[in-house]
Amino acid sequence: MIRIGIASDHRGYILKEQIIDRLVDKYDITDCGTTSNESVDYPDYAFKLGNLVADKDVDFGIAICGSGIGISIACNKVKGVRCAKVDNLEEVIATRNDNDSNIIAFGEKMPLDKALELIEKFITTPASQEEKHKRRREKIKEYEEEHQCMEK
Repeated sequence: MIRIGIASDHRGYILKEQIIDRLVDKYDITDCGTTSNESVDYPDYAFKLGNLVADKDVDFGIAICGSGIGISIACNKVKGVRCAKVDNLEEVIATRNDNDSNIIAFGEKMPLDKALELIEKFITTPASQEEKHKRRREKIKEYEEEHQCMEK
């Protein structure tokens, strides 16, 4: 069964809970928090999710905050994470195909049905094995190794 981690701040809490409710019977879901709509700092939850993904404790991640931007930036500080804030199918396909992204981020206003469609496409789109994409991903990995991005 595919393992998915999901995290949000207070603004993404409702969408996170709705996504979990709809996916829990289909995937192995790990909820990284938050647990209410009480104000919290999104980096705390982004780092939890990022570490799960980087350690391969889950196969993919979903991150949600007010805009989707802040939490995606924080996720990308975890070594081994490639998170993209997405709004449509074309972006999902591109980030999986070209970048082999392992986390997608949404803003809180993403409609549930659209979020579910994007998640399904994210999970089912393979990473390209084209040399140019592999070469570019490897350059990112090498840079990350050389410059010691945030560790656990």
